[in-house]
Amino acid sequence: METNLHYNSEEDILIIECKDIILREFIVTDLDKFHALTWQPEIHEYLPGWNVSEEQRKDWFINYEIPENKQFINAVTNGEDIADLRLRLGIILKETNEFIGWCCTGIKDELPSPSREIMYAISKDHRGKGYTTQAAEGLVKYLFENTNVELLNAIALINNVPSNKVIQKCGFIFKSIIEIDNDSYNYYIVNKEN
Repeated sequence: METNLHYNSEEDILIIECKDIILREFIVTDLDKFHALTWQPEIHEYLPGWNVSEEQRKDWFINYEIPENKQFINAVTNGEDIADLRLRLGIILKETNEFIGWCCTGIKDELPSPSREIMYAISKDHRGKGYTTQAAEGLVKYLFENTNVELLNAIALINNVPSNKVIQKCGFIFKSIIEIDNDSYNYYIVNKEN
């Protein structure tokens, strides 16, 4: 998979270019589209707890998610350990510049150490086109090439067939079925060497 990493110097924004989409760190103008996507039944069915009130989403987005993205990127830029920082990137369709989903990385306490995972979601209107796979591959490549991350995790509810396929296409290896909050997930890992 071919990706191109660069910063938009005018806005100091991290951008990872993939074939049909770009991954871009969240910006304030993404808030309304992001909030709307979290309320799509096709998304919150598999990501319960993401469909919060507009006020809660705005608070998280402005006060935690965007600032933590900057901390993550600054750590990478300065060659520092990303530790438990999270990175949240919007999936932007190149053709229309539309915010169609997100791809993130962070620590998932319920997973074995090292517990850094990747996760993603995409609009119901853009499924089945390979965009999520491009996003996940782009983020995995970015993490392995630019941070000290040696191993990544991914989980998907057993009945979430599309998400399990994306994880497998990205080279993750099935390890086991795990239980989190009374739900069964397929648990996968990928190593930097692979």
